[in-house]
Amino acid sequence: QVHLVQSGGGLVHSGGSLRLSCTASGYNLSYFAVAWFRQAPGKEREGLGCLSTHGDFDYADSVKDRFHILRDNAKNTVHLQMDNLRPEDTANYRCATGVLWRCTNQYDVWGQGTQVTVSS
Repeated sequence: QVHLVQSGGGLVHSGGSLRLSCTASGYNLSYFAVAWFRQAPGKEREGLGCLSTHGDFDYADSVKDRFHILRDNAKNTVHLQMDNLRPEDTANYRCATGVLWRCTNQYDVWGQGTQVTVSS
């Protein structure tokens, strides 16, 4: 079976940093694009960014230059490094694996989600 297990998250003050992690099991994460999403209560899910296997990336304007997706292929893990966090970043965050090496809108393995709360 394939799984994507998330870790990290929690409570941080505005301006602080957090790193979320997603570790894959049952497949090689380095063969696929990876993406991160978030959803705040009462809001639609927001795509934050995607990283292809070739290093091509795209980020939402809301997190550009503050959030970065990083791969650690040796650990079959992908991270979401979040800097300069703001209260509006408070949400449940999920990682996902794409169906191809490049970023598309298709994802077939999802992490379980982790809560990030940013206090003002």
